[in-house]
Amino acid sequence: MTAAPPSAPKLGPDARRLATTGLVLGVFLAALEASVVASAMPSVIADLGGERWYALPFAVFLLTSTVSSPLWGRASDVLGRRRLYLAGVIVFLVGSALCGMATSMGWLIAARALQGLGAGAVLPLTLTIIGETYALAERGRVQAFISGVWGVSGLAGPLLGGWLTDTLSWRWTFFVSLPFGMLALYIAWRHLKETGTPQPAQLDWLGAGLFTLGSGLTVWGLESRLWVMVGAGLLILVAAILLERRHPAPLLPMRALKERLPRIAFAGNFLGGAAYFGVIAYLPLYAQGVTGGGATAAGAILTPMLVGWTLTAILAARLLNRIPLARMTQTGFAVLVAMFAALIFAVHAPLWVTSALGFAVGMGMGFAMLSLLLAAQEGAQKGELGAVTSGVLFARQMGGALGVAVMALLIGPAAIAAGGFELAEGLRRAYELALGLVLLGLILSLMLRVRLSGSGQGTVGQKG
Repeated sequence: MTAAPPSAPKLGPDARRLATTGLVLGVFLAALEASVVASAMPSVIADLGGERWYALPFAVFLLTSTVSSPLWGRASDVLGRRRLYLAGVIVFLVGSALCGMATSMGWLIAARALQGLGAGAVLPLTLTIIGETYALAERGRVQAFISGVWGVSGLAGPLLGGWLTDTLSWRWTFFVSLPFGMLALYIAWRHLKETGTPQPAQLDWLGAGLFTLGSGLTVWGLESRLWVMVGAGLLILVAAILLERRHPAPLLPMRALKERLPRIAFAGNFLGGAAYFGVIAYLPLYAQGVTGGGATAAGAILTPMLVGWTLTAILAARLLNRIPLARMTQTGFAVLVAMFAALIFAVHAPLWVTSALGFAVGMGMGFAMLSLLLAAQEGAQKGELGAVTSGVLFARQMGGALGVAVMALLIGPAAIAAGGFELAEGLRRAYELALGLVLLGLILSLMLRVRLSGSGQGTVGQKG
């Protein structure tokens, strides 16, 4: 494959601010869509039918964004960041428009798959470009600001989604992202310059196809309780991993995964993503089916988790030069263990109790996920930065996709349809699974030995 032209000179302060503005708007776009839609999904299912497919719009979005994320990242190492970022935003906007026009669950699920494909480019390429244009000390502040943008959308998105659903239609929860996306596309097109140095390599299309097929069969099989399909999906995933080990430019950074730090970062993100996204998919059902609230209440229950993640990520960035990354990761997982344990005993508690515990869950994710991402980036070789960054996000979202599907299995379609006591008990089983996942994450985090010196340079102990 022919490499793209050499990258442009390093960005000056003004150009960097303008480019970052476009990137931040793109992140706002993706975060707004995710948080707005979550609170509307019970109404979507009520309109289009298919309670037994409740989890699929979540899972398919996570699945396609997950599998495409490392491919976008690896392709950006080869072709350059800018053109891939712009293409990803366009795909996302087309998918959003099609979601809003859906007339059946099949249409909606297919459109969510396309939307997820575009979303797979936005966040990893944004973080990769930030990683190339800012030094580590600055990068933590910028990524914390991006987390702040995510938090603003987390604060406004669920409430906006609930309000749009109650007053207009759930379709507007998809259409609302279009103006933001067009603005982000324009700013990025005008001001974003190439930051990396494209290198010739062979893209792993077969690996991407196998991961998509294998994970798709696994998630769909779990949702439909078709165990033959689940088994076939797992076998295909094993074949994909074996192929990755031999490919010269694998979808996942297999060379980096030979080191202890990336392995723990990937595993921690997988476990945290499965617990967090698996639970967050069903909290709107809790608000409506257990406490009797409407779509606005469903949005309100998501807000504390997202804001907790945001505020803690900002705090973590400010503490980079004072607290070792390993300690920050361990603190995050310890908070997650305590809060999921508390949620098990609070399934019949008032809405405000679940919201308060959800805020603390978000705090745990803010500490654990930011510190693992920064540590993995700092330990990555320059030519692997895009693949490692997107690979960490791959692990987190793949965990989320599988977590949503497995928790649907634990809760059960009968409990989802019945609501009330049965739904609360189903959520208890989901919380128990989440507790086990984050407890394993805490154990793995105890193996980390990562610190940052006062100068902002990384000192990473990762052999082993």
